Amino acid sequence: MRNGKLGAVEVGRIGYGAMQLAGPGVMGPPKDRDGAIAVLRRAIELGVRHLDTSDYYGPHVVNEIIAEALRPYPDDLVLVTKVGARRDAEGNWPAALDPDDLRLAVRENLDRLGVESIGVVNLRMPGLHGPQEGSLAEPFGVLAELREQGLVQELGVSNVTAAQLAEAQAIAPVVCVQNLYNVVDHGDDALVDETNRQGIAYVPFFPLGGFSPIQADALRAVAGRHGATDRQIALAWLLHRSPNILLIPGTSSIPHLESNLAAADIELSERDLADLTL
Repeated sequence: MRNGKLGAVEVGRIGYGAMQLAGPGVMGPPKDRDGAIAVLRRAIELGVRHLDTSDYYGPHVVNEIIAEALRPYPDDLVLVTKVGARRDAEGNWPAALDPDDLRLAVRENLDRLGVESIGVVNLRMPGLHGPQEGSLAEPFGVLAELREQGLVQELGVSNVTAAQLAEAQAIAPVVCVQNLYNVVDHGDDALVDETNRQGIAYVPFFPLGGFSPIQADALRAVAGRHGATDRQIALAWLLHRSPNILLIPGTSSIPHLESNLAAADIELSERDLADLTL
């Protein structure tokens, strides 16, 4: 299955995450701005219609590059951004969940992307090592108001528990969840299954990170059978895991972009899946 849904909109199951288009540490401009523009344009040429970004990447830099590269945007391109944090001078990511912070963040995303309405806005909740318990009712309510005003088309949540997802859904519809999940980190198994049951897209972040040497060896062994890379196998496993999973791997390299998208063509066997039970 090569396509999935973000709300009512059909997109390819592999999109593009733009975070790596900023400078080191996701701060400042890239070394090669022309190269960043070329990657974005190549992604569109290859059919990517799910583009994930945030105005706090850079900050501001990535959205400015996206606008320069892609405006006027294809009619079927879904721009997805996230709010709920900001960048400080040291490169940290402090929370920014006050109502005024959220309204400003959405406005800045609109202005820098050069659009009147954003396809999806994700509320990113705090927690460096996973979701933290706590209510998201106030900040999500602010985004729901902006959705009612037409500034946002759909809403998502990021770095949340199942209880927080349910709390958000009591306020407004949720079309996607962005949480940590990959071939070795299965902590969200139950939430992947529940979002699939509800028809909500599950978008894993860090889909390619944190593999131990033993785990990397297993990925390489499967990759060798397919003439693929271990990165492609990690992405293919996620696509196989559940039909509601949508991927947004990031890269600043056109060859890596093309390789990531080619992972959609890999069919994993039962032997492969057994070997990838890491």
